[in-house]
Amino acid sequence: MHEILRYPGTDKAKLFFGDYRNVLAVTHGGDRFISLDAGINPIAGISVGERTRCPALLIRSSPRKAGSATTPWHDVFDLDHGHIRYFGDHKATTQVRLGTTRGNAALYGEVQLHQSAAVTDRMKATPLVIFRTASVEGAHQGYLEFCGLGVIEQAQLIVQWDEREQRSYPNYVFDIAVLDLGGEDEAFDWTWINTRRDPTQTDSASLRLAPRSWQTWVREGHSALNRIRRQVARSRLMSTAEQLPVPGSPEHKVLQTVYRSFDGKKAMFEALASTVAGRVIDAGSGRYHTGWLTQPSSDRGIDFVGRLDAGSEEATAHLVVLGQAKCIVPKSSVSAEQLSRVVARLKRGWIGAYVTTGTYSRAAQLEMIEDDYPIVLVHGLRLAREVRLMAYESYGGNVEDVIRHSITSHGALVAHRRPEEVLLA
Repeated sequence: MHEILRYPGTDKAKLFFGDYRNVLAVTHGGDRFISLDAGINPIAGISVGERTRCPALLIRSSPRKAGSATTPWHDVFDLDHGHIRYFGDHKATTQVRLGTTRGNAALYGEVQLHQSAAVTDRMKATPLVIFRTASVEGAHQGYLEFCGLGVIEQAQLIVQWDEREQRSYPNYVFDIAVLDLGGEDEAFDWTWINTRRDPTQTDSASLRLAPRSWQTWVREGHSALNRIRRQVARSRLMSTAEQLPVPGSPEHKVLQTVYRSFDGKKAMFEALASTVAGRVIDAGSGRYHTGWLTQPSSDRGIDFVGRLDAGSEEATAHLVVLGQAKCIVPKSSVSAEQLSRVVARLKRGWIGAYVTTGTYSRAAQLEMIEDDYPIVLVHGLRLAREVRLMAYESYGGNVEDVIRHSITSHGALVAHRRPEEVLLA
């Protein structure tokens, strides 16, 4: 996804043009190169039994031309949420009947197969391979961005207005679901399409080479789209295993030591959590300053306060950081509801930090990403790594000394102050 490819007028077999792969060379198969000159480009069909199989429909959108005489519509590309709204190629100046232009005929001809409830129909459906034009170093022609693999969700007959012709005209608009290719590094092997170009290969044979999301759609149909639609938020989620150290590893031993040390006196974990949060935030582009720990009777869901300074000495922004420390069994998780309590305390321009010995549930991560929560999440693995580094940097590698120091310093760090006061320090 999002790879920029060269679409040359000559040297079609050349593999690279500078740093850019040649889309014609990458997709070459059989005796002809593909064409992406039009908006809707069906690869030449082949005879398979009693029907003609189209190997793929290549969709090209030209954002720079949107609203012009050649492209009097505005396609919508929401790739982060797996949705494209693509307009057919009928125009106000088109002289033939709606649905008979080359593009609309090819794309609308797939609607019945793409929407069918029968597996046998979906086996015959043509995959949509989607591109849009891209600008590279001021050049507005000759470059394409790969935007994914699609399935037609629905087609609508609409009436559009042509500003130049000053009249309305009919057209089709297609809602396309962009499938998830995350399991294949946001790409797919063109061998699948080339196999579909081979008249000796059956639909079943070519399907075995298709991306997993396409195979799932063929098996299950429309009901599977919510699971296999591309979602950037979903691709950023971390599994439980990714948030915890590998059993038996040095980090695993550190995390177990931390949990055992604070189990039964979990309020004492706040000082260590505050230090770790500061280290994680400091690793970014700002400077973190430790504030204080809140009093247990009045923390209202906030365990520590800090300040992030962003910018240079001449122009610095001071941001309040509110933190929560959660010492839990490493295999347990922080819920979306628990995370939202910290977020609810944040005022405009403030940042949250959540440090736990466990993990964050899928729902908690999704809520954070989709709602753009300004909060830093530190899971068990990152906590263990930071504590281990602290031990080597200042305590001769002794993790228990790190923990003892955080416990003894806890009382001196507790204060009853408003979070805003950290900006005055």
